[in-house]
Amino acid sequence: MADSLDLENRDPNEINIHVRALFEDVLAEPEGAHSIDCLWKLTYQCFTGTKSVCYMILTTILGLPLAFAWGLSFACMSFELVWCVTPLLKIYFVELAAYRMLYTSVIRCVCDPCFESCGRICGDMKVTQVKG
Repeated sequence: MADSLDLENRDPNEINIHVRALFEDVLAEPEGAHSIDCLWKLTYQCFTGTKSVCYMILTTILGLPLAFAWGLSFACMSFELVWCVTPLLKIYFVELAAYRMLYTSVIRCVCDPCFESCGRICGDMKVTQVKG
């Protein structure tokens, strides 16, 4: 499984595109407000270096524990859905089917005669349009 990991493109589905924080996306100097070129280059190196080192330190310290916690969370969620929620929904829908048959029978026995009578009464009415 680990052999099939793409180590170049680690976000193939682009689920974290909103997290992209390149130097150009965060810092920009508009026309007329430029700092000294060497300072701008040092700012770039400081930003990207700090971001890279901090990210590496945080992922080294917290990556595995968080991966374990998220794996456990998704395992619990999957277990809950497979073994608890889906069977309960199945029971619920089976019971509702029985109530639906009862409800349909009552409606047909009570309402259908009334609707049929109204239809027979109104069925003989004819509407004509007279131009005047």
